[in-house]
Amino acid sequence: QVLLVESGGGLVQAGGSLRLSCAASGRSFSSYTMGWFRQAPGKEREFVAAMTQSGFSTYSSDSVKGRFTISRDNAKNTVYLQMISLKPEDTAVYYCAATALTYFTSSIRQYDYWGQGTQVTVSS
Repeated sequence: QVLLVESGGGLVQAGGSLRLSCAASGRSFSSYTMGWFRQAPGKEREFVAAMTQSGFSTYSSDSVKGRFTISRDNAKNTVYLQMISLKPEDTAVYYCAATALTYFTSSIRQYDYWGQGTQVTVSS
């Protein structure tokens, strides 16, 4: 069992930056591929970024590539999402998630554990 708790969301102006954190409790954090997803009002939850267990491989969606960076600190059981050049269309609830799969996946159904989400609002 893994418990995930996100933090770091808030209100920011367009062009600004935020760093989201996701603290994990439970066993074997370093054995999980970690992902970030987001869900805007009236829209489906979508993949944002993921990082495999070792941290050697990262993946991000085209909509955030070059602006968002995922990272992890296995010693602190924490995964981060650094967001720069934020746009109003980035407004959403951001969720971190964990999967026991040892390879990258952007499929929501393949993630086993989810946090409660943190709101990010970007004003124009």
